[in-house]
Amino acid sequence: MAGHSKWANIQHRKGRQDARRSKIFSKLSKEITVAAKMGAPDPEFNPRLRLAIQAAKAQSMPKDNIERAIKKSTSADEAQFEEIRYEGFGPGGVGVIVEALTDNRNRAAGDIRSIFTKNGGNLGETGSVSFMFDLVGYIDYPASAASEDEMLEAAIEAGADDVQSTDEAHEIYCAFDQLASVAAALEEKFGEAQTAKPLWRPQNGVPVEGAKAETLMKLMTALDDCEDVQNVYANFEMSDADMERLAG
Repeated sequence: MAGHSKWANIQHRKGRQDARRSKIFSKLSKEITVAAKMGAPDPEFNPRLRLAIQAAKAQSMPKDNIERAIKKSTSADEAQFEEIRYEGFGPGGVGVIVEALTDNRNRAAGDIRSIFTKNGGNLGETGSVSFMFDLVGYIDYPASAASEDEMLEAAIEAGADDVQSTDEAHEIYCAFDQLASVAAALEEKFGEAQTAKPLWRPQNGVPVEGAKAETLMKLMTALDDCEDVQNVYANFEMSDADMERLAG
């Protein structure tokens, strides 16, 4: 279990989602507003908005918040957000991809560069890291949603490419452009997923341990806390012992 899964597990174990609910809601609202502005404000005709709303529901975001975020997309006073991808390297040569939604490109670049520098990393050029990842669709169900065989059969039938099941979850991967259709097919069979979103999946993992693992987690936490940052991905591998220590 590498990169995304390890990071998500550490966040969950730390209780970060509960402790930082308002910040999570802010990021989800921003994505909903941008998705609605770029396409139709009706999720039936806007796959990106449909996925954004699904992600918000998975975090128990109130319906009123979701509707307010959609309405913001038609407001003339609403800030104009720009999508920017930053790429860099963390401790031990770990590749890091940062997705930002910002209304101030200069502020975002300065803040993100500073976070890398202060936490043992350095910001690179566009393309310096992303070639080591694949942009895919990612869907996540709790293990209780189905047996391993049931989920595998349903996911392959829906058009998914890979399913990884553990005692805690089923992680389904599909082609990026098939995410909406695969998610819809699985939702019909198992209900709403915990997660359904695009994801940068590492092709290979870079091992980190000890002090480097700790510094890497500080880098990723600082990036995740940045106002302009929506998502953070990294291609690290970490031992169970280090994960237990960092999640404790």
